[in-house]
Amino acid sequence: MKNFLKRHGLWVLFAAAVIAVAMAVLSYFSNTSSPLANLTGVVASPFRTAYTAVSDWIGDKWAYYQDYQELKKENKALKKKIAEMESQVRQGQTASDENDRLHKLLNLQEKRPEFRYETAAVTERSSSNWTSSLTLNKGTSQDVKVNDCVITEEGYLVGIVTRVGLNWCTVLTVLDTDASLGAQVFRTSDIGVAQGDFNLMPQGKLKLSYLPAKSSLLNGDLVVTSGLGGYYPSGLVIGSVDAVQLDDAGATEYATLTPEADLANLSEVFIIKSFTAAG
Repeated sequence: MKNFLKRHGLWVLFAAAVIAVAMAVLSYFSNTSSPLANLTGVVASPFRTAYTAVSDWIGDKWAYYQDYQELKKENKALKKKIAEMESQVRQGQTASDENDRLHKLLNLQEKRPEFRYETAAVTERSSSNWTSSLTLNKGTSQDVKVNDCVITEEGYLVGIVTRVGLNWCTVLTVLDTDASLGAQVFRTSDIGVAQGDFNLMPQGKLKLSYLPAKSSLLNGDLVVTSGLGGYYPSGLVIGSVDAVQLDDAGATEYATLTPEADLANLSEVFIIKSFTAAG
């Protein structure tokens, strides 16, 4: 036995150590899991981590998609609500505009009950060195005729209808070089002719000609339509005297007028379709 230990003692100790370590390892795994199960777990662990990460990513994306769909629904509902509110605002504005239009019309009718009016919107304007005209959105369908006078809500003369279509008409303003109508100075009752003038038109003015020799006009005098001949109503305000001058021969007096109507910024006007001529 002694000889055996001498010759193989080291290997015996080594074998015992190996067995002890193996038993310790087996003991450890027996307290946790089997070696095969542990190996499987070690190998599967990265895949479990990857699966968990992918699953979480998909879950996040699905939640985002659901939130996005909900937001789309809410956005669509909000747009519909806004459209309804805008429609209500437009209806309210239309009603307000209509009330305002009727109020203006009522005021005009109270001032001049002998007139029959038609409201109209300015759809186009034309202005150059020799012409000044407006296009309105009313015509023969509304019984508008050539030579009808057009005024503002304040009763200021805008011009005269010269062409009429089914649903439109053209108005030559008081500045147009072809415009000419009987006029009267309100303060002095002097009679003359208010007419467009080529030289005055770029300045936004017109001329009052054929005044009496002894007329005594003052700057600021109001000039209205005379109504003589019954072609146009009397008393429509044309403009105010801007200056009194002599003609080129130095013999005849004339005045330059500034229209009372703001011709450049008109959007709504009133057409006088009929009136009772002054007796």
